[in-house]
Amino acid sequence: MNYSVRIFMRRAALLLLAVHVFLAHLALGQERIYGKIVSDSGAVVGASVNILELEQSARTDTAGSFLFSGLEKGRYHLQITHHEFDETIYAVSLPLNDALVINLKPHALPDYVVRANRPAVAKQPTIIGQEVYNASFFRKSVSPTLIEMLQHVNGVRPQVSCNVCNTSEIQINGLEGPYTMVLIDGMPIMGALASVYGFSGIPRQIIDRVEITKGPAATLYGSEAVGGVINILTRSAQGADSWALDVQGTSWREWNADFAHKLKIGKKVHALLAANYFHYMHAQDLDKDNFTDVALQQRWALFNKWHFSRPQGRMFNLAARYVYEDRWGGELQWKRQYRGTQEAYAESIFTHRLEMMGNYQLPVQENMQLQFSGNMHRQNSAYGDRMFLAEQRIFFGQLLWDKPIGGHALRAGLAYRYSYYDDNTPATGFNSTPMGATWLHSHLPGLFVEDSWSVNHYHQLMGGLRYDYHNLHGNIFSPRLGYKWHSRDENTIIRIGTGSGYRVAHIFSEDHAALSGAREIMVEERLRPERSWAVNASAERKLLVGDGIMSLDASLFYTHFFNKIVPDYDTDPNKIIFGNLNGFAVSKGMALMLNWQTDIGWSMQAGATLKDVYTVENEEKQGQLFSERFSATWALSYNILGKGLTIDYTGNVYSPMRLPLLGALDPRPEYSPWWSVHNLQLTKAIPSGPEVIFGVKNLLNWTPAKAAPFLIARAHDPFDKQVVFDADGAALPSPDNPYALTFDPSYSYAPNQGRRWYVGLRWQWNKN
Repeated sequence: MNYSVRIFMRRAALLLLAVHVFLAHLALGQERIYGKIVSDSGAVVGASVNILELEQSARTDTAGSFLFSGLEKGRYHLQITHHEFDETIYAVSLPLNDALVINLKPHALPDYVVRANRPAVAKQPTIIGQEVYNASFFRKSVSPTLIEMLQHVNGVRPQVSCNVCNTSEIQINGLEGPYTMVLIDGMPIMGALASVYGFSGIPRQIIDRVEITKGPAATLYGSEAVGGVINILTRSAQGADSWALDVQGTSWREWNADFAHKLKIGKKVHALLAANYFHYMHAQDLDKDNFTDVALQQRWALFNKWHFSRPQGRMFNLAARYVYEDRWGGELQWKRQYRGTQEAYAESIFTHRLEMMGNYQLPVQENMQLQFSGNMHRQNSAYGDRMFLAEQRIFFGQLLWDKPIGGHALRAGLAYRYSYYDDNTPATGFNSTPMGATWLHSHLPGLFVEDSWSVNHYHQLMGGLRYDYHNLHGNIFSPRLGYKWHSRDENTIIRIGTGSGYRVAHIFSEDHAALSGAREIMVEERLRPERSWAVNASAERKLLVGDGIMSLDASLFYTHFFNKIVPDYDTDPNKIIFGNLNGFAVSKGMALMLNWQTDIGWSMQAGATLKDVYTVENEEKQGQLFSERFSATWALSYNILGKGLTIDYTGNVYSPMRLPLLGALDPRPEYSPWWSVHNLQLTKAIPSGPEVIFGVKNLLNWTPAKAAPFLIARAHDPFDKQVVFDADGAALPSPDNPYALTFDPSYSYAPNQGRRWYVGLRWQWNKN
């Protein structure tokens, strides 16, 4: 370990010990008010809790918890407010014998309208607004993976990265997948190598909600939170259903099953056990290129979450997840014994992934939590006759301290992240061993502080600063500022924010090796960490429309990148050349969102994003590959009241995007066409029984193969045995190859899967 890092960690440990001893000593003789704010739908996030006698305030966290410490014995009154619930005054006498549980009743806007259901889409009333999508939103179109479910979120798009193995990544506002940090229960469990498979194998029955932050959030989350954050929050071990089952099958012979079971062990231990199985082993070739249209897959996943009850309501949770996947795509005649040979071309990927995470609230009067996570990802892949063997391990830990002081909500923390990576490709470049493998150990200790200040009822300010020290890149500072104004009834909200994000140099993901099966990977230089600055502004308005409530949200975003790592597909059609951009990159645009929920069964969520994502190098502007200018999503639902029948119509539309070509003679269009996917679903709820689901995906049967003469270049010659090359390795035109192409599957921008019908059953029940 680097000497300066050891010094930093030693001092940080001493500081932690000193803080712990000081706070434990300070806590003697002091009283606390602590507990949770809940509703019939679960924890209430972002509720304001005020002690009227002391003018102290706090906001509930993602578990609905709040804490006041350092109080004298006596009687106090808590004022609890939230824009979705009636205001409540709660009397408290100290000392407390147990944690408070305060139940809020929902109200509507205005008071004479009553909402019976939790909205599928909402926005947290925080200074930096987070979009919240609960489990009901993802049930509108059943999908086997979360990455496919997210295609209905405005400004978020799954990008298919390879036409053979069908790996995908999540784009936020046009930024590639590695710029998005993915969390499970607030813990960063993903990494560059697992940005795709981390979304797979999460049983739908355990997803409570998904929170999406668009824009840099490095102040709280550190590296990789450059373009945005996706936080997948699972159901609590106490609040989950006793049993849950969710199964489905499609006309393409895809089978998916999710299972969950809650159990109680003694009086203080609750556990949630869940499993996922996905099976698709029926090859389809509707575009007649002798390659599978969709990669065949088998996937197993297990999830286990534990909650331990502790004195005074302190938290202690542990969770673990294991995922195994076997997928392959390629020539129809391929067999397992051909793996890694030139008998037939296929991309065969074995993945093992293990994750662990948890949080522990320290036994002190102050609200201090220790959060930790770790993951191990192993990948054994064959891309034709090229093998890709990789392993990645990431360990993360941080100590958080939340402290309400008057109108301030202070959060501070110490963090440490260790990353280990090893693979057998030359892409790692600078530290290769004689065996051809590169060992990369990355240490990233840091500390941060953020303060949210309620200036008065209408105005709130937020400021934060993070300092990290990377053993290769040195000191990294990431500030963040925010401002929020809301009307007296909190139905009009304006937010303005700015902040910095960074990503330590790392090009590794599933894609880089998937493409290396056809192209050579080159790294021009020692890569520098990418940096970004962003400005975001939004205005939100809730109003009464007809028999329901409508929420309108308009936002502007601008992100400026330095040192952006850009893959160059154009200089040499046989290579992907990675290097820091000698210039800058920009992602800017605007987004509109509408959320309408009525009391007569109708609801609608719709959004549109207009953006411009480009790079500027040597004073030349060029649009980013695989990034559309316009996109829109919608979800229209009708619940036939009293009949238990729900109709959901979901879809999306995308404008053209620039695609990688193999040269001037390549006959495929440089830009994709406008394209759209429509889905229809019927759900019938049987009283005291399951829900039966029937639907169709891609109703209009659109596929990208209809917009180009072919998708995979030279699919009949995947090993380039009949290609004529010049002295520099460039393909030459020939009678068998008039367009001077080589085998390449990177011309991919959308799922190549046509219409498919599906049926499913979803059943949740509880013990009496």
